[in-house]
Amino acid sequence: MKIAYITSVYARASDTFIRNEVIALRQRGHTVHTYSIRRSEESQDISAQVRSEQATTDFILGHGKLSLVAATLRYAVRRPGPMLNTLKLAWRTRAEGLKPALLQLVYVIEAAYLAGRLEAQGVQLLHNHIAENSASVAMLASSLSGIPYSMTVHGPGIFYRPQRWALDEKIHRSAFTVCITSYCKSQCMVFADAADFDKLKIVHCSVGPEFVVDTPAPLPAAPRLVCVGRLCPEKGMLLLVQAVAALIASGGRCELTLIGDGPSRQPIERLIAQHGLEQSVRLVGWQGSDEVRRAIESSRALVLPSFAEGLPIVLMEAMALGRPVLTTRINGIPELVEDGVNGYLVTPGSVDDLVVALRRVTEASPEALAEIGRRGQAAVRARHDMQTETAKLEKLMLEAAG
Repeated sequence: MKIAYITSVYARASDTFIRNEVIALRQRGHTVHTYSIRRSEESQDISAQVRSEQATTDFILGHGKLSLVAATLRYAVRRPGPMLNTLKLAWRTRAEGLKPALLQLVYVIEAAYLAGRLEAQGVQLLHNHIAENSASVAMLASSLSGIPYSMTVHGPGIFYRPQRWALDEKIHRSAFTVCITSYCKSQCMVFADAADFDKLKIVHCSVGPEFVVDTPAPLPAAPRLVCVGRLCPEKGMLLLVQAVAALIASGGRCELTLIGDGPSRQPIERLIAQHGLEQSVRLVGWQGSDEVRRAIESSRALVLPSFAEGLPIVLMEAMALGRPVLTTRINGIPELVEDGVNGYLVTPGSVDDLVVALRRVTEASPEALAEIGRRGQAAVRARHDMQTETAKLEKLMLEAAG
């Protein structure tokens, strides 16, 4: 089968879930072409695998405005009927305001280039991740070319503005829509037409082979923790630094490494300086999979105090390595993490709860944490196995491609 993937930004440090999927489908004998609206920042070029995927990805905006407009005009001359219908679809699914209307025209131009490439490559199915702007391009490219498209919805961003992104129409026109958790599926059902509920399929994200181990590394005695993710408000990392400061001020011990980068970096740095935590909290930027694995294995637990999530891959990676996770009781996370059984769940937004949980993890015996880790490892193997989940997706794709 010939498949194409389209996302807003591919490949980058934070899209391991997409790369794992693409690589797994290729290993099953399928041809997978990757498209991205734009390139990632250089700071995300952190591994040979990321650079390899970038080298074979077609960056649509990299072709320049004149080239893309020319491709659109050629398509309009060659396929006037589909172009007219696609323009009507773009107009019907626009959000209110002048800027969104203009963006729809940009999406049509991007879609025309993409549709031409899909036809030239003999692609049988176009798949999208995230369901926002790049999914708009996918829907319009499908309208132009007649090639079916599918998409994976992660949340939570799409659920903040479902009308802005025409989520109902995208689900309706998709061959199928993957939801990564039951919670995600329920939120799609809020906005989808009831007649389209059967299009909503649950396929879990899976853990890359580099994080699958039979025997976890020994847990350290040192109170060392790690947090991995984009440094942005919804990840709650400012709250985490505040909790670390409160823990240390009350006589506790904690060593925290923050892996990632983003708009919250400077506020986090200021907070570290304000509390004199330079010796306790380190920011190391984006790291490759090997470095992330080593950081997790050298820590007692992974901490992710998010305010909004789908179901973070890094939680699965830590659990697969036999490490407890300390995270928040939100969205799809409780479908994997059970408080006190295979991890720790705290109330989102509560510094006090987070301090209590941090103390619990940093003062627990390595043996007690190892038992939590073993249960977490079993849960990930049962729910997020690469071969099992790829087989589910492959079956859906084969049916959609006919």
